[in-house]
Amino acid sequence: MTEATKLRAPVFGKVEGLRPDSTGHNLVVKVIDSKLVVDKPARGALKPQRVAECTVGDETGCILLTARNEQVDIAKPGSYLTLRNAKIDMFRGSMRLAVNQWGKMEPASGQSFQPEADFNLSLVEYELVPVPQEVAAPAPAPAANAAPAAEEAAANGGSEEAAANGGEPGFEPAEAPVDAAAS
Repeated sequence: MTEATKLRAPVFGKVEGLRPDSTGHNLVVKVIDSKLVVDKPARGALKPQRVAECTVGDETGCILLTARNEQVDIAKPGSYLTLRNAKIDMFRGSMRLAVNQWGKMEPASGQSFQPEADFNLSLVEYELVPVPQEVAAPAPAPAANAAPAAEEAAANGGSEEAAANGGEPGFEPAEAPVDAAAS
């Protein structure tokens, strides 16, 4: 390897630093508990599928880890794991840690910490809140240009509003439905 292509040493984080829908986490954790939730045998050309939900943690907190197939054999209660390039998946509003094909899960040696089981990040419920986008009002068109813009819009199959917005049709807020029972 040349000087420019040397690999960097991974920077390991802590469980308390995990955030929803984030990726690229490197962690050293201890498996507190493991529960097999899916165990499908091989059928035809399909491989067997196994999925386990494991509670893992470090000194700062714990979280649910979804272990799949070969990862189930590694994630046994009491074992220490090194997770590289792990990601956070959201499941029913709560965080789950997962290691997919782009990450790596391997046993860790030389570790002797006790996880903080009282601070479980998977018990925190998150809600996706849409943030309204502020749209800048288009500059008013001079009266002399209003008629040609309307003619051009009609010729192009659009509306005058679309012509005023640079070809983009505007969206109006929907009216609330009228409840017949309330009347």
